[in-house]
Amino acid sequence: MRVMIQALLLSIGQLGDKRIVAVFAKSMLVTLAIFAALGAGLWFGIEYLVATTFAASQSMASLAAAAAFLIALLGAWLLFRVIAIAVIGVFADEVVHAVEAKHYPERFAAARELSFARSAAMGLRSAGRALLVNLALSPLYLILMVTGIGTPIAFFIVNSWLLGRDLGDMVAVRHMPARDVQRWRASTRLVRFATGAAGTGLFFIPFVNLIAPIVGAAMATHMFHRRSPK
Repeated sequence: MRVMIQALLLSIGQLGDKRIVAVFAKSMLVTLAIFAALGAGLWFGIEYLVATTFAASQSMASLAAAAAFLIALLGAWLLFRVIAIAVIGVFADEVVHAVEAKHYPERFAAARELSFARSAAMGLRSAGRALLVNLALSPLYLILMVTGIGTPIAFFIVNSWLLGRDLGDMVAVRHMPARDVQRWRASTRLVRFATGAAGTGLFFIPFVNLIAPIVGAAMATHMFHRRSPK
């Protein structure tokens, strides 16, 4: 627990680093652009579908599009987490670089560089995994709604596991061959889950959720180096 708190405080303390600020700015711009594109596509798609399929008036089609858009906004809490992790996966190497250069210079010097293509692929796989797992478990989430608290607890546990795995891998692949990453995963399940839980918890806090992916990536870097052999 002490190591986790230290990792969180160190991560928050480095948010003013110009390299971290640059990653935040780029990731937010890309995330907002994706949301804008999805929103526009949903609006015009529903408007066209209603107008052509049901021969509705333009005003009715626009009303249906607006209703669909509002429903989509309600589901944005899941989409934001998925898209944000995909985007930060693309830029994660820059966050890891900043943290390692400041706190772990020797390991930073020995790390492998990841290509943009590999970073992007990891981010997309992470987002796809989060989306598919949460969609597969959506019936369970709906059933647990009757308990009043079961749904957020289940969502928190599932996404803590997913996030901990993905953020940990973003750091580990810079320092380990693939065969060692597999063994590392098996020996650090609890640590990675705790890191994922901290990051997932930040996603539930309004406005703080904007920095959650970056804080999570920074925390994963600290946890990797403080828990892995030198």
